[in-house]
Amino acid sequence: IICFISVGAQAQNIAYVDSRYILENIPEFTSAQDELNNLSTDWQEEIDLLKTDVEKLYRTYQAEKYLLPEEKKREREELIIQKEKEVKSLTKKRFGPDGDLYKKQQELIQPIQDLIYTAISEFAEEAKYDIIFDKSSELIMLFSNSELNKSQQILEKLGY
Repeated sequence: IICFISVGAQAQNIAYVDSRYILENIPEFTSAQDELNNLSTDWQEEIDLLKTDVEKLYRTYQAEKYLLPEEKKREREELIIQKEKEVKSLTKKRFGPDGDLYKKQQELIQPIQDLIYTAISEFAEEAKYDIIFDKSSELIMLFSNSELNKSQQILEKLGY
């Protein structure tokens, strides 16, 4: 029993990093975020213009529907429905789970995250850490000793 207790009581070498701090101090990440924000804004404006067009079509239709023959009413209704579908389709294409924004984010940010993960892994192996937590993740750290924060060393390892 004493052998099992002594093996279990061995201290683990633990540290933490703040990946948000690391990312904020990498210029490539900041420029990637700016590019993503600009794309997102441009695409949202494009969608908003289409929505405005649909609203104009609908208002015009509402104003004229009592004067239009049934065939013209159906044509206008179908046009409005088609335009609404286009707006939904474009929104999904741009901002959906596998949309253009997600793909661009993967293209720009994933390589940076991979570099950070590699640097953390190498740092952990070199310094013989058993566990490295990420302070900025969902993990709740009720207390953290700043001496265990290795974020700056990871930035230095990355050359920043």
